[in-house]
Amino acid sequence: METTKLWNRNFSLVILASTMGTIGGIAGSFALAFLVFDETGSTLASALILAIQLLPFLFIPIVIAPIMDRLPRKTFLVMGDVANSFLIFGMGLWLLFFDFSYIGYLALSLLLACLGSVDELAFTSIYPELIPKGAEQKGYAVSSMLYPVLTVIMTPFAAVLLDTFGVAWILIAQGGLSLLAAITESFIRLDETERHDSETYSLQAWASDIREAVQYLKKERGLLGLYEYMAVSNGVATGYSPLLIAFFRTFPGFTAAMYAAFSVVEFIGRSIGSALQYRIKIPDKKKFGFVFFVYQTYSAMDMCLLWLPYPLMLLNRGICGFLGSNSAIIREAAVQRYIPERLRSRVNAFQGVLVTAGCSAFSLVMGFLGEILDYRLCITIGGTFTLLAGFVLILVRQKEVRRLYEPDISEGTGN
Repeated sequence: METTKLWNRNFSLVILASTMGTIGGIAGSFALAFLVFDETGSTLASALILAIQLLPFLFIPIVIAPIMDRLPRKTFLVMGDVANSFLIFGMGLWLLFFDFSYIGYLALSLLLACLGSVDELAFTSIYPELIPKGAEQKGYAVSSMLYPVLTVIMTPFAAVLLDTFGVAWILIAQGGLSLLAAITESFIRLDETERHDSETYSLQAWASDIREAVQYLKKERGLLGLYEYMAVSNGVATGYSPLLIAFFRTFPGFTAAMYAAFSVVEFIGRSIGSALQYRIKIPDKKKFGFVFFVYQTYSAMDMCLLWLPYPLMLLNRGICGFLGSNSAIIREAAVQRYIPERLRSRVNAFQGVLVTAGCSAFSLVMGFLGEILDYRLCITIGGTFTLLAGFVLILVRQKEVRRLYEPDISEGTGN
């Protein structure tokens, strides 16, 4: 059987652009996370930053998605990265000459998040069109591998850069990389002439587009259940971030360097898992069982995470990273194949809004718990809640969820 070539011009360009943007994003996020905690000394203040950054993802995707389904998506992708580069560069210049302002950072985070919500939706919707037909699983394996591989490289490097150059210069470099990513994306060749909608787009047409997507999701209980579970699991995981930073910053015997290594091991596991998905294919009939096993195992591992000796923490994260990347690749390839192309931006927007709502709520809840409870107990509570959500939202609807992974039983699929 002839193997479909994955690395064509468009796919290579989008991966190159993603690489540059991800390198800058990892270094910048690492530096800013420690800057905020060092300046405020509060997990709740750090959690509030996360919640503010997630706020635009609650409404902007829904507003912009119907328009994005009618117009060229490449334009949204390129211009979003250009605007992002100038804002990040400006933030770096500010920190070179002025003191850190928590309120100012809140405001700028909100603006950057607005751009990020559009950029993420554009990428999620255009990426399936850049993967050659028949190479979807490999394509998502590459994109899934990109972030963990770069995190393994950049996280310890970012720790060195933070101590050597400071936050300001890291952000200036991030702005430059974001601009280079936008230039690279501009060379992608994608025929979107049918998206140049000549009709006047009205509020009535926008409302009609939204209703169409809502009706589609109402009849797709499996897809909706999966999205609801992702809102819970991603939300709780987002809430872990400030707690882990605080734990490694304040608990006796732990350091920022150990936190960096802690994160690196998880992403090494993700890299290995993604590489495995690039090489092998799990039969459709086994995908649901495997994915559900991963969800529950991941939650159980979270529950015991911070109670373990440090070497076992590293092993814990490595296993979770390996399993998590496998399930994420299988899920994303199946879901994007299942969703009709004409509805992709709108359905992806709904999923993004649902996950963002979960992340906003749980980041605040976990941050609040971190103010009154032992950080280790907070992580255990979060893992327990996610474990229960897996049974309620996935296992109870397993017949409908299976249809996403097993095309042969997808009666009435929207494709």
